[in-house]
Amino acid sequence: MLSRRAFLGTIGAGVAAAGLGAFASGAGGRKRPNVILILTDDQGYGDMSCHGNPILKTPEMDRLHAESVRFTNFHVSAFCSPSRAAIMTGRYPGRTGAFRTSSGRTFVDKDAEMMGNVFQRSGYQTAMFGKWHLGDNYPYRPQDRGFGHVLWHKCGGVGQISDYWGNDYFDDHYEENGVTKPFKGYCTDVWFDGALGFIEKQKDRGRPFFVYLATNAPHGPYLVDRKYSDPYRDKVTWSQGANFYGMIANIDENLGRLRRKLRQWGIEDDTILVFMTDNGTSKGGEFKELTGEPTVGYNAGMRGRKSSHVEGGHRVPFFIRWPNGGISGGRDVDLLTGHIDILPSLIELCGLDPPRDNRIDGESLAGVLRGQQTDLNDRIMFAQYHGAPTTQRWRSFDEHHRLEIARRMC
Repeated sequence: MLSRRAFLGTIGAGVAAAGLGAFASGAGGRKRPNVILILTDDQGYGDMSCHGNPILKTPEMDRLHAESVRFTNFHVSAFCSPSRAAIMTGRYPGRTGAFRTSSGRTFVDKDAEMMGNVFQRSGYQTAMFGKWHLGDNYPYRPQDRGFGHVLWHKCGGVGQISDYWGNDYFDDHYEENGVTKPFKGYCTDVWFDGALGFIEKQKDRGRPFFVYLATNAPHGPYLVDRKYSDPYRDKVTWSQGANFYGMIANIDENLGRLRRKLRQWGIEDDTILVFMTDNGTSKGGEFKELTGEPTVGYNAGMRGRKSSHVEGGHRVPFFIRWPNGGISGGRDVDLLTGHIDILPSLIELCGLDPPRDNRIDGESLAGVLRGQQTDLNDRIMFAQYHGAPTTQRWRSFDEHHRLEIARRMC
């Protein structure tokens, strides 16, 4: 296997030698794929019916699951901004500057090239919709980091301190390309509406697009139209659980709406579609202890929830589908993988120019996705700061001031 540095150098040299410009095709002369990366907020591995949830119904997520390559041992950080920073840079959060969720620790280093920069510099039309949480002001905003079209809310959630006063998920004010405007409808619907409008404009222009669609739902406060939450009111016994599930049901509906439009426009199979979440569940059950199993609810057999260093805090769903690139068919991959691998994977799959600083920590999963590679050597990954080191078979973490080493049995 090529080292990470050798891989990036090879890709960069190949792109330069081929003279790939803004309107270029990818490797082998093929048209470059479109890319849509969907990231939901606080939805855990067990918060979908295809992962065994006995209450929640997610038919569109289930359908995507059935058609995708699914990474079943995929890890992010245990909470929001660090995961987003790692996704956008391919680096561990401690090497980005964004390793917390507040107090000035959510800003990715100004000199770091991010995913938007990489796609934009390689000729893609880029857009970001929803939650950013990596800086509200210049030079940290999404429009400063390579996204040409931006529709977003500020801070870590709709209605939080630096967001527009009075925002409550319904008929809110959001910022679009630097201008604050009123929008009608529920926040998640607004993000998907914006993404669909952008995609429709790009589909006939001859250049590929990259859409980063990051919902703030189902992060609290748990607010959603009752038509989505009412089906769960008699089935869920824990506080706010019905609304939490209702918010996911609304995301599921929007996922289906997006995919139907992609099919209608004839671009679905030419589009890399990624679905993932940013950390473990926040409200998929009641947890007496941060690192314990839920007393009620469903957590896919794992201990821990959001912000926990045990598996339930950072093992998340990761589905990827691209039929025209040989990535489809309902296949599970149990290799140890994570958020730092997304950017190098997309660089190879799309034939992008790599970041100029070559400081990526992750590994490309392109060979695994295509079925050409069955291992990632003997890698070690870290789930939270420098903690919870994990290998394919073992993990180690500090539990109540004692070191716990556990063998991964699944």
